[in-house]
Amino acid sequence: MDKPKCAGTAPISVELEAGKKYAWCTCGLSEKQPMCDGSHGHEGCEFRPQVFTAEADETVWFCTCKQTSNPPRCDGTHNTIEPAGQ
Repeated sequence: MDKPKCAGTAPISVELEAGKKYAWCTCGLSEKQPMCDGSHGHEGCEFRPQVFTAEADETVWFCTCKQTSNPPRCDGTHNTIEPAGQ
């Protein structure tokens, strides 16, 4: 798998808690979008989650198309791509 799977065509709102660690899915295979559930662990997948610690309590919009230039936050790229299989 050389490109991430487009897991959605719209961002998902996430409530972050300051000091808490999060793992954003980069491969698009997670069933718990936009967060990682370990689905990248299959053979041949070179993607790993983007792990970060929230700096503040805030609501953010996370990318599900996996093409954002500002991961994990949505930058609107989903408006310019067509998901695989459609």
